[in-house]
Amino acid sequence: MSAFLNKVVVITGGSEGIGRALVDIFLAQGAKVATCSRNFDKLYQLQSANPGKTLLTKTADISKEQDCKMFIAAVIRTYGTIDVLINNAGISMRALFEEVELDTMRKVMDTNYWGTVYCTQLALPHIVKNKGTIVAVSSIAGYRGLPGRAGYSASKFAIQGFMEGLRTELLNQGVNVMWVCPGFTASNIRNAALTADGSAQGFTPLVESKLMSAEACAQITLKAILKRKRTLIYTWEDKRTVWLNKIWPSIADFLVRKYFFKNNQLVK
Repeated sequence: MSAFLNKVVVITGGSEGIGRALVDIFLAQGAKVATCSRNFDKLYQLQSANPGKTLLTKTADISKEQDCKMFIAAVIRTYGTIDVLINNAGISMRALFEEVELDTMRKVMDTNYWGTVYCTQLALPHIVKNKGTIVAVSSIAGYRGLPGRAGYSASKFAIQGFMEGLRTELLNQGVNVMWVCPGFTASNIRNAALTADGSAQGFTPLVESKLMSAEACAQITLKAILKRKRTLIYTWEDKRTVWLNKIWPSIADFLVRKYFFKNNQLVK
């Protein structure tokens, strides 16, 4: 019998990519799933693909506190409680800081960091009562600042600091607070990444077919939640980067720049 049978699992940003894969895997585990997204059409497709399953979908922009309130309130009206919250929704960016409009960085922070804070605080009383789990989907960018992604890295550093502080506050209450850091994963996040003026990038500079699949990422995340991990970095390459950044940061600077730049031009 699944450990998640009839558990209420809330996943933000569940209409595509890792979020969609998480919705699918928890539904397969017999969980009662709720998800939100800004894209009504993709949520409609998700709902249509899961007839007869216990799935609640709501259109919401998590960068807006009121949307988060409406989403979590709908979850409680429908299911009565929350056992697991996965703060997955987020946006990336690709622009040099000297060129970026500050509104673009604010949008990244509002979505990635404040969206996590809003949903976590709203769901917290129910998760504490159930001794459940709060998850943030972070990134290696939360351990190591990445060029061309200064705003994205700032948002992920903020998320991890917030989650670590919250975990310490709840240490004696039976709640597991964890953050997971997938490597490059095949998804729409690079197409939707914001450029300097806040418009969508519209393409991916990576070979998506060579990246970890969203389904594999979701499977690893599910196992980590089941084991109530503290944190999880998925790939060996990312673990190596975190390790090197701690013990030899100047070398990490050099190698990270070499990876992201070619002929002094940002390429990734």
